[in-house]
Amino acid sequence: MYENKKTAALNPSAPTDGGQLYPKNTTTIAENPAKGNQYTEKTKEERETWLHKLEQVQDPNYLHMVGMEELMDQTFPVKEPVIDSLLYKGAYLFAGAPKIGKSFLVLQIAYAISTGQPLWDYQVHEGAVLYLALEDQYQRLQERMARMFGVDGDGDLMLAVTAKQLGQGLEKQMEFFLTRFPHAQLIIIDTLQKVREVGGDRYSYASDYDIISQLKTFADDHNICILIVHHTRKQQSEDSFEMISGTTGLLGCADGAFLMHKEKRTDHRAILDIVGRAQPDQRLRLLRNEETLTWTLEGADCELWKAPPDPLLEQVAKLVSTEQPVWSGTATELVALLQLDLTPIGVVKRLNSRTNRLYSDYGIRYETSRNHNGRALTLTLTSD
Repeated sequence: MYENKKTAALNPSAPTDGGQLYPKNTTTIAENPAKGNQYTEKTKEERETWLHKLEQVQDPNYLHMVGMEELMDQTFPVKEPVIDSLLYKGAYLFAGAPKIGKSFLVLQIAYAISTGQPLWDYQVHEGAVLYLALEDQYQRLQERMARMFGVDGDGDLMLAVTAKQLGQGLEKQMEFFLTRFPHAQLIIIDTLQKVREVGGDRYSYASDYDIISQLKTFADDHNICILIVHHTRKQQSEDSFEMISGTTGLLGCADGAFLMHKEKRTDHRAILDIVGRAQPDQRLRLLRNEETLTWTLEGADCELWKAPPDPLLEQVAKLVSTEQPVWSGTATELVALLQLDLTPIGVVKRLNSRTNRLYSDYGIRYETSRNHNGRALTLTLTSD
C-alpha cells in the first residue's frame, strides 16, 4: 500500500521570471518495490535544500537571479521566422504617414503568407492570417484585393473591419480566430489607435509600452506574429524611427519595426527601413505598380550580414537528413559519434546558445530533456 506524506508550505509571495518555483503543497510517496513505484521519499538533505530555497523566496526582498553557469545550461524556444530575414514571431510595428500605401503593403504581406508565395526575394512560412482592417470596409477591400491579386482567392486569409478594444474583448476575438485556424502565422491590426483604450494618459511612455507589451505577450503565448499598423509624426528627425507617433515606449517594447516613407507623397517609390531583435537592420527600396497597386523590390542598400561557418553546427547537421530526420541520444554519445574535442557539457552549452542559428541555417530543431539516464538531446530536421 502506498504511503502518502504531505508537506504543507506557504505559497511564495514574490513572483519569479520563470513563474512559481515551488508549489503550495508537495506530496511525496514512499517507494514500494512490489508495485514498482517510481516516486521516492526525499532525503533529509533534499528536504533541507528545498526548505532553504522556500525561505529565500518568502523573503520580501527576494530577487530572482540566474548565474552564468545556470543560464548557459538553459534551452530556449527558437525564434521562428514568418518571412525569412524579415519578419519573426512576436510583436512588430509597421509605421508610415497616412495614405502612403502601407495598408496595401501589409495586405500584400498577408496574402503572401496565407498562400505560401514568396514576398520578393524572401521565403515565407505559409499559414493562416487575420487582417483586422479597422479603417476600411468590405466593399473597398474586395475591389482592392481583386486588383492586387485577382478574384480567385486561395489560402486562409481572413478579414474583419470591426473588432473590440484591447482589454475589452480583443484578446478573446483573436483566440477565436486561432481556435479556428491553429496553423495561423500572423494577425495584422490596422490600426493601433482603433484597438487601444482611450484615456487621459494614452500618450505616456508607460501607456505606450504597456499596450505593445500586452500584444507581445499574446503573440509569444500563442507563438504567432502580430503586425501593428501605426502612423508617423509630421516632424522630421535624424533617426527615422523617432518619427513614429507616440512615445518611444512603442518601439522600446516591440520585437521590431518597419518604417515606410517617401521623399514626396506623389512618388511611386518608397523606402522601407526595418529593425528588429531577431534580424539585422535593413533598408529596402520599393516601387509601386500603379496597375496592380502592389509593391515590388528594386533593391536593398546593404547586404545582409551572414555569420561565418560554425564547425560544430556543420558537424551536428551531418547527423540528420531526409533519410534519417531525427537523431536522439546523450551529449556523451554525440561527442563520441562526431569525435569532438569537447566535453559533453561543453557541447550542450554551445548548442544551447546556438539554437536559433541551427534552426535558421540548417532547418534543425534542437531540444533537450532529462530522464533517468541524464540529459537527452534531440535533433529534428524540420519540413522547412
